[in-house]
Amino acid sequence: MSLRHAVLGLIAELDGASGYDLLKMFEISLGNVWPATQSQLYGELGKLTDAGLIEVVGEGPRGRKAYGITEAGRTELLRWITEVPVKPARRDDAMLRVFFLGQVDPAKAQEFLGGQAAVLRERTEQLKALEGAIDWDDDNLSVYGRLVMEYGRRFLAMRGEWYAWAAEEIAETEPARRAVSSPRT
Repeated sequence: MSLRHAVLGLIAELDGASGYDLLKMFEISLGNVWPATQSQLYGELGKLTDAGLIEVVGEGPRGRKAYGITEAGRTELLRWITEVPVKPARRDDAMLRVFFLGQVDPAKAQEFLGGQAAVLRERTEQLKALEGAIDWDDDNLSVYGRLVMEYGRRFLAMRGEWYAWAAEEIAETEPARRAVSSPRT
């Protein structure tokens, strides 16, 4: 996914939204799956406008601009949704670290895994709070946003369970590994 398509999608849903409106909606709806800073969002608005994929549909006080998607923008968004193959996420910082946990003391490895599980529990609670703070409706952003939020909850739960399992695996296999590697007297 690119920021370009995330912004196009939000503008398609929120026709006439300002950069500020889009940033706030981005933080609420997409921030958990594709975070972006204010400068990235405003930079992308300029690029999309220059490319003819969005246009300024209104201007307000203090230079506030409202954006709408153009026909070319809608065509690009639909092409991306339906035709561009999904690229699986291939980089995972946490799993790279797990791969090399054999380089640290087993207790430290278990501590790392337990810490990651705790972080996921906290993120799950944050997601629950966010879900409770949203005024859900039957519009597209609510319907499909709830699907993404449920995916997030399930993913966090699965990953947390995996961390707990991995910590148990280390606890069970380490005594046997020490017995094999220690010299007999």
